[in-house]
Formats: sequence, C-alpha cells, structure tokens
Amino acid sequence: MATSLPSQLSGPKSAISVSSPPHFSGLRPPSFKLDNTHSFFQNIDTRLRISPSHKGCRPVVSMAGSGKFFVGGNWKCNGTKDSISKLVSDLNSAKLESDVDVVVAPPFLYIDQAKSSLTDRIEISAQNCWTGKGGAFTGEISVEQLKDLGCKWVILGHSERRHVIGENDEFIGKKAAYALSHNVGVIACIGELLEEREAGKTFDVCFKQLKAFADALPSWDDVVIAYEPVWAIGTGKVATPEQAQEVHAAVRDWLSKNVSAEVASKTRIIYGGSVNGGNSSDLAKKEDIDGFLVGGASLKGPEFATIINSVTSKKVAA
Repeated sequence: MATSLPSQLSGPKSAISVSSPPHFSGLRPPSFKLDNTHSFFQNIDTRLRISPSHKGCRPVVSMAGSGKFFVGGNWKCNGTKDSISKLVSDLNSAKLESDVDVVVAPPFLYIDQAKSSLTDRIEISAQNCWTGKGGAFTGEISVEQLKDLGCKWVILGHSERRHVIGENDEFIGKKAAYALSHNVGVIACIGELLEEREAGKTFDVCFKQLKAFADALPSWDDVVIAYEPVWAIGTGKVATPEQAQEVHAAVRDWLSKNVSAEVASKTRIIYGGSVNGGNSSDLAKKEDIDGFLVGGASLKGPEFATIINSVTSKKVAA
C-alpha cells in the first residue's frame, strides 16, 4: 500500500525550520509567481550592487580542502532528444583532465538517454528527488527510481527549488537524508538572495541552510556543498574570486567548528553562479573553491570541457 503524504513528512523536526502554512507540508508559498520568474532574475540583474565585503562578517582563516576537484553540469529544464545527443557527442569527444569528478544533471525525461550514451567518465545526477519511498505522489521521482536509471548523485536545495517552488530547509534536509541512506550522493546547495547580501546576512543565511543539512544528514560522506549566490544565477553576474573564496572559507570553518575538522577538510565546496569558460580559471585558483556547479555553460560541450579543465589552474596555484 502506498505511504501517505503525512507519514512521509512526519518525524522529528530539524532544529532549524522555516514556518509554513499547514497545507504546504514542507513547501513555503513561493516568494513570487511562477510566471514572473524571468522578470525576477531581470530585476536582480538591474539592481545588483555587490559590496566588496559583508557587513558584520568576521575574518575567517582559510583551510583548503583535500577532496578531488568536482564539476557538475545542471542542465535544468533544457534540452530535446536531438540537442542532448549533440551535447553528449561533444562531451564524449572532449579531452578532459583525469583528476576531476564530472557529473551532469539532465532533465528527468532524458536521464536514461544521457546515461546510455555518455562515456563512463561522466556520472549522472538528478535535479531533484522525493523525501522517501515512491508511491501515490503525483509528479515526484523516488531515489529508488533514480538508482534504477544509474544516477549516482542528486542536486538538492537549489535556489530555484527554494525560492520558486517554495521548498524549506527541513523539507530539503529530509530529501538529502533519504538519498544518502540509499547511497546516492548529494550536491547540497546553499546561497543568499541579493537583499540578504546587501544586508550583511550572507554568512547567517548560508550557515542556517548548512545547519538544516547537518541536522538531517546521517553522514557527510558523498556530500558536495555548492555555494550559489542567488543574485549570480542566470544573471550573467558572478561573484569575484575573492567574494567566493570568502564564503567558501567561512563554510569550511563552520563545518570544522560544528561537524568536525575531518569533514571540513574532505568535503568539497564548489561554486555556482554564471560560471563560464572565461572566469572558471581565476575562480579555480582560490584554495577553498573545489570545483563548480555550472548552469547555462554546461549546455555547450566545448565550454563545459574548458570549465572542467580549469583544474589545471588549481594545480598551478597550489
């Protein structure tokens, strides 16, 4: 018998939760209407004023991680059978540095196509999953189904799921815990809105989102943290290498103090937000940037290969 929605979402609450109306069961009302998504990001673009540092942020000592460079391509809601065949062909023929973990996240409909045609060099991620076992949950995808298709990873907590769909921290934590319990790695996304950065709340927001993951996760093995400032996603704006490094170092420091020094060292912290072939090399040089989660540029095979190969800049910087 299928498990009911209330029972899927029952259980002890995270120490940090976002209040939500009773009928949403883990979803907040979206902060803007779905049909206004394009104008929302346009508004970010036109209003963007990035201060060089965060008001009230304390200095953080950098402590570079020890994990292998990681580059993920989030294809989002893009692609057709033909365009994905072309993209896969470009990726299969690209010369990629060997010491990089490469993952792509096609739309659900095209996971099987991508998995069956990509070389084993590139692993497959999903863009979302349900909080538990499958059943009477219309429109959802279970972790068991993802594993059946060969997915090794799932992206959770992406800002478009948080701010467009309305998923809250506790709901995202439940998804992450269930995925990890079934040996599917989690790309755990965190990041602040423009107004939160301007108010000097970048660290507060990121730490709150991190704590929600920490409260839910059975282990930090197979977790990659993706810092994606919302104001930089799809806007063409990108955090400077110094801004990204500042937050990455703070995240690693938080892990060291609140989880363990071992987890802080081995957990990869990757950057996402308008990463492209032109800026990836400078970003990769920063010691706490362990790779990238790439959006639009991952839909262009040669450019995505350039981003993957930016690991060579990391080697030079080291």
